[in-house]
Amino acid sequence: MENIRNFVIIAHIDHGKSTLADRLLEATGCIPYGQNKTQVLDTMDLERERGITIKLQPAHMAYKLNGKQYSLNLIDTPGHVDFAYEVNRSLAACEGALLVVDASQGIQAQTIANLNLARKYNLKIIPVINKIDLPNAEPERVTREICNLLKVNASEIILASAKTGEGVDLILKAIIDRIPAPATDSLKPLRALVFDSFYDSYRGVVAYVRIVDGSLNSREKIKLMASGTVAESEEIGTVCLGYKKKGDLSSGEIGYIVTGLKDVGMCRVGDTITSVSHFASESLSGYLEPQPMVYAAIFTQNGEAANLRDALSKLKLNDASLVYEPTNSDAFGYGFRGGFLGLLHMEIVKERLEREYNLDLIVTTPSVAYKTSKIGSTLQYEEPWVELEIITPQQYVGSVMELAQSRRGIYKTMEYLADRVIVCYEAPLAGLIIDFYDQLKSVSQGYASLAYLLTGYRVGDLVKMDMMIAGDKIDVLSQIVPRGELMARAQSLTKKLKELIPHQMFEISIQAVINGKVIARESIPAMRKDVTAKLYGGDVTRKNKLLDKQKKGKKKMKRLGRIDIPSEVFINLLKTTD
Repeated sequence: MENIRNFVIIAHIDHGKSTLADRLLEATGCIPYGQNKTQVLDTMDLERERGITIKLQPAHMAYKLNGKQYSLNLIDTPGHVDFAYEVNRSLAACEGALLVVDASQGIQAQTIANLNLARKYNLKIIPVINKIDLPNAEPERVTREICNLLKVNASEIILASAKTGEGVDLILKAIIDRIPAPATDSLKPLRALVFDSFYDSYRGVVAYVRIVDGSLNSREKIKLMASGTVAESEEIGTVCLGYKKKGDLSSGEIGYIVTGLKDVGMCRVGDTITSVSHFASESLSGYLEPQPMVYAAIFTQNGEAANLRDALSKLKLNDASLVYEPTNSDAFGYGFRGGFLGLLHMEIVKERLEREYNLDLIVTTPSVAYKTSKIGSTLQYEEPWVELEIITPQQYVGSVMELAQSRRGIYKTMEYLADRVIVCYEAPLAGLIIDFYDQLKSVSQGYASLAYLLTGYRVGDLVKMDMMIAGDKIDVLSQIVPRGELMARAQSLTKKLKELIPHQMFEISIQAVINGKVIARESIPAMRKDVTAKLYGGDVTRKNKLLDKQKKGKKKMKRLGRIDIPSEVFINLLKTTD
């Protein structure tokens, strides 16, 4: 076991993490040099197109140094904040981490967020400055930033280019020299940490695990301690661009277990696997149920909810963090209300549903989950709050702080990092999920980055605003609004609806309502048909008689008729809201 090295690569999005993984696979002989395929460990088309890692992947590599054979286990993790829990569990499975920083962009918010997680597990950090081949690379500046952040000497930082392969041999040597071998105890009862799981239509649920204590044999009865599920290790082995079957996995090793289970929810990330015959009395710490952060309703354009239900159920087989329940809307018909880890997770689910299941979807404006309670006759709302960390060049600090405070942010701390600043706020999540990221990039000329961590729920001065159109409440437009933003939000929404809803033969009222009280109103005038066009001369009383008849008819339509709002109105409204 002294020749095993378990490590992750952590970085901000687009800092070259997956490309560096390609070079490590080449250097250890897992893939041939110079092949055209890039981002080898990113198996989804969506990952390649966006240039990001969505699903983590392990890779077992053999490497010889100074005549000694080493077993290197890499876990390529997602870089986005939405998948922080997966990164958390991957870090718990390792002893070291490569901290990759772009030589042109420097340290970003997610770099620090992942670094803090790695420090929590006492991982050995190996700093790597990547993309030194870029014309706008500033390795000296980034070196100063890393030295300030990690309190290390510049000599400990490796300069590399994942594109050209420069520095890869130094990285492999540092992995072996600096990262400690796993502390193992093969005599203890089996405890294996599940850091990822997915559903295979031929094999059932496959779990990626780190054996922490004991050992596991093939065809052994196992138990998942959090879910209580009993299964069998139908096949076990190591992973590197495929499965390499083994008879056993020992303490300190990373590999896979084919469980044969039919529901990925029975084998969740963070669970502990033990042996039924020689079971552990205590599970590994840190297991959490994935908690949705963002909610949105999903409908099909043609109203076929059955196809959407089938697609969601199949997608959930490989994504235990996706939750959904049936919902009904007067505007769109039957659909499902989905819970997602964040906005990126929501976008990925939408794109996969459309691509893989050929669906044409409508997704409503995302919102957060509120907790409600009653104090007497008053309804009280609690909303989720986050710790918000923003890194920005010094010249944009004022604009960034102004933006954060406009979203009800509460200033906490400020820290200088070479020529940039780390600004920390506490803020309600609802103020961040729609366009905060775009606005942040706008006020900082694209240079600022952010990361956030959910801290809990707080009581807010919030009210529920309903929208009434022609006297009917439109459920998809109801929203929880801070009292201070109420009038502005109500007036904006009523004006947008007035622009989008087509004219009818009678007047249409658009009202924003709080507890039955109208706070904003717009009216769409009736479409006027020229009923006197057929008249040619004659007394004016003939014209007045037709106009009076038209007026009475419109009153009756307004009293008895019901407005039919095309779904395009809501789609366009969601686009303008976004």
